Amino acid sequence: MALPSIRFPRDLGAVRTNLTDKVQRRSIADLRFMPRDIVERREAFTVYRYSAADGVPTQGSPLLLVPPLAAPAIAFDLRRGCSLIEYFVEQGRPVYLVDYGPVSFTHRGLGIEHWVDSVLPAAVEIAVEHSGADAVHMAGWSLGGIFTMFMAAAHPELPLASTTAVASPFDLREVPLLALARPIDRIGGRLIAPAYRAMGGVPAPLTRLGFQLSSIDKYLTKPVSMLMHADDRDFLAQLESVDRFMSNMYAYPGRTFGQLYHVVMRSNEFATGTMELAGRAVRLAAVDVPVLVVAGMNDSLAPHAAVEHLLDLVTSSPDAQLVQAPGGHLGVLTGRAARRTTWPAMENFFAKHDH
Repeated sequence: MALPSIRFPRDLGAVRTNLTDKVQRRSIADLRFMPRDIVERREAFTVYRYSAADGVPTQGSPLLLVPPLAAPAIAFDLRRGCSLIEYFVEQGRPVYLVDYGPVSFTHRGLGIEHWVDSVLPAAVEIAVEHSGADAVHMAGWSLGGIFTMFMAAAHPELPLASTTAVASPFDLREVPLLALARPIDRIGGRLIAPAYRAMGGVPAPLTRLGFQLSSIDKYLTKPVSMLMHADDRDFLAQLESVDRFMSNMYAYPGRTFGQLYHVVMRSNEFATGTMELAGRAVRLAAVDVPVLVVAGMNDSLAPHAAVEHLLDLVTSSPDAQLVQAPGGHLGVLTGRAARRTTWPAMENFFAKHDH
């Protein structure tokens, strides 16, 4: 476990102000969400359109954001000044979001095909119809990126300008944390299925714990980091916004978790580029739109090699590119460096392939 380098706060006035705010439970981060409107609400999902920025002309094909399961969609709108949505709105790009909302016991029978064949295609059609555009750019984070890519492969008829996968691991052999978990699976794997079936899925506290374990060094050294950066208000604001994100984790629906468990622990099916969905094989080689792959340099949950593997699978894409950016699994999407690295790289790619 890497320990944080020693740093002592220099601005004692800032330390006093920041600690006073923390003690009095005043928010350091600006946690206001970007303004948005509901375009369409259905039983399984809601599509939102974010309000355009005042004085900024609308330009470019719309962007449709795809969150993963279990993690809240606020990952795309973490805080003012460090919000992916805020950035693209300020570029003048129309921004849409598909949000699944919390998962309950009633969702236990939903599998991966529900999102790939139903939810995401419908979200694309809604965004295109509402915007009046010819096509949309689609960008998913983590599992959302995996769903996005398989949806593009399964539904070539959809009007997509491009697809982007941010921190989406396709070769799970390259994920060290999973290598540590496989011996546990061999010993107690028989108990997993009855447990998640009885609960209807994986409860939110367990998904939160899994996310914390993926960056255990940062989690354990967080109090030390807070003290060393007590004069850095932006650093403290980022920690506060991540805490809110973590406290809003969702559950995993049972059937989807079962499918992912098999892929992760047994077959590594994502790495082959082919997945069996609803009785047919869906091949990533069928993706025929531009593809952007974004890998975090410090991502233990989706290491560079696991993410980059997607480039070997989308052999029919006319333009498949890799971007490496600073940050871990969440940080590469919406860390403090993302505004200078990840987001401009995405915008440049989108602009290149606007319709």
